[in-house]
Amino acid sequence: MPTITRPHLRRLRQMWRSAGWPCQDLIEAELLALQLLERLLDDQGRVTLRVTDAGVQAIAASLHANRAARDAHEVLVARVARSMRHQGRITWRRLSLRARVDDAWMLCQPDVFSLRQTTVEAYAEPVVHEIKVRRSDLLSDLRQPAKGAAYLATACQCWYVLREGIGTADEIPAAFGVMLAGDGGIEIARPAPHRPMTVPFATWMALARTNADPAEDDVQAWLGDDGGAGPVD
Repeated sequence: MPTITRPHLRRLRQMWRSAGWPCQDLIEAELLALQLLERLLDDQGRVTLRVTDAGVQAIAASLHANRAARDAHEVLVARVARSMRHQGRITWRRLSLRARVDDAWMLCQPDVFSLRQTTVEAYAEPVVHEIKVRRSDLLSDLRQPAKGAAYLATACQCWYVLREGIGTADEIPAAFGVMLAGDGGIEIARPAPHRPMTVPFATWMALARTNADPAEDDVQAWLGDDGGAGPVD
């Protein structure tokens, strides 16, 4: 019997929301064979399809798995952003950035974008962290080189942060650093190459439209008792 894949689940959800008119393609044939869909015949002899109880259970199970993955992703995103703030950086999460790639503009949305706290533009050192907790999402990213190029166009350092067990540093292009996140913490598997870069104007505009993550009390610990501004360049 065929294995349930994302295209199968996508079709099931479409059938759940629609009138159930048949497509008569291979995905539909496999769903019928799996008894996740069933045929119905109306009084006028027309055939429609209906999601079976087993199909409903498959939809619910995939929804639960997706929610669990999103929760794990958000937890790791928060860990990385908090670590950057502990280093005295300003962080943004899922910031929408425009990047110039091969003479064309494209949008990218890194999970964590951060800058040094400095008044000198040349010292801002923008850094991107892209977080992956599922291998399928990692492989999807690696099949889109333009997406990685957009990250590289917006930061002087780019990192992939992988949940332990979903991938290795050798699978990630050499232009990116790699961190592995486990229960015991986040370890550097391969340092990220550093390239001098000033923050592009399009990025400054995106920062001006978006609020940074709020600072935490312990981030302010490095501020002097004299009320100084801390280690600003």
